[in-house]
Amino acid sequence: MKRSHVNAILREGNAFIRSFGYVLPPFAYWTPDEFTRQRAEISGILDARLGWDITDYGQGRFDDLGLFLFTVRNGRQADLKAGSGMVYAEKIMISRENQISPMHRHYIKAEDIINRGGAALVLELFMAGADGTIDEEAEVSVAVDGRIRKLQAGGHLRLAPGESVTLFPNVWHAFWGEGGDVLIGEVSTVNDDETDNWFRDPIGRFSTIEEDEAPERLLVSDYSSLL
Repeated sequence: MKRSHVNAILREGNAFIRSFGYVLPPFAYWTPDEFTRQRAEISGILDARLGWDITDYGQGRFDDLGLFLFTVRNGRQADLKAGSGMVYAEKIMISRENQISPMHRHYIKAEDIINRGGAALVLELFMAGADGTIDEEAEVSVAVDGRIRKLQAGGHLRLAPGESVTLFPNVWHAFWGEGGDVLIGEVSTVNDDETDNWFRDPIGRFSTIEEDEAPERLLVSDYSSLL
């Protein structure tokens, strides 16, 4: 993705988020220079990889295959293993109309996916087989706001604004907006986007950025190279 495209997506996404009355934390609006000046004080942000994340999954087709994310808070894997401490994470995301977040599951993370507003959010769901890969036959069972829903393998679950679904690591899922863009909340156990995503297809988790203009905001994938 070109940096100019990323900058435009960030501006549009921030406006969409604010239109629902959701306000991001102050560090969301720091410039790269502000991040650099405060480097000694922000290990909590950098280590937890809080902040902006725009991905086309390395495929160069963001409008068709992509996702807008902002990680608001994130705990530590060490706490999760110990069973105490900060064992949770929170994200706010935008799925555009017919923009697919591709089929994947997690090794560890359990998550609630919440339609926070906008259009319908559609999820395609499969259960994992004994080897972790997609089971094309097994019935899918998930909790939608605490009520059990059962679908055929590959069934589509539609969430209206306010509705949510709980996904455990054994549930494969892809999702997209139907009828418009969707503001999505995610509340989960500790998030690790470097190692805890298993994609059905051989794709990447992060975008490769072509630097055609200066970044207005840093992405989490920029932290290691720009700070």
